[in-house]
Amino acid sequence: MELTFYIAGAVAILSTIMVITRYNMIHALLYLVVSFLAVAVVFFTLGAPFMAALEIIIYAGAIVVLIIFVIMMLNLSEESIRNEKEWMKPSIWIGPALLSAVLLAELVYIFTAMEVPASATIPVDAKLVGLALYGPYILGVQLCGMLLMAGIVGAYHLGRQKRKVTHRFLERRSAA
Repeated sequence: MELTFYIAGAVAILSTIMVITRYNMIHALLYLVVSFLAVAVVFFTLGAPFMAALEIIIYAGAIVVLIIFVIMMLNLSEESIRNEKEWMKPSIWIGPALLSAVLLAELVYIFTAMEVPASATIPVDAKLVGLALYGPYILGVQLCGMLLMAGIVGAYHLGRQKRKVTHRFLERRSAA
């Protein structure tokens, strides 16, 4: 179990470095998903399967979809549509696929080879997590929601302003 923790940690560090060093947003997003999955495996090996599931559902699912919507909103040109066809080449997705295969192999190893005693983990009910989040931590949850909403509104505003400037430029050019 300790080896799987270190391997998942190494995959998380490597994929996070790849997120930082990629120039293309979609490439970085693929590595970000792998990083989230690696952190979920780390949580699982530490005995927190509910937190691992939340990591996958919230971060690897919802947050990544939100980032994709922002990318789609900001890339409105014909050139970006042509570039999307290049994103599906094997040279782009082979790195994240290999790192994900390592994580999958770790999970298969954990589920098949390890025997965990029944008293090793204490199950946490989703109701208890909800009561904790919306009890003493309600202010933090509300602030996170407001921060995400501000990011969405800001991205929409930036995308909308880009279109207005483009239309004004085209109007001036056609009038001249």
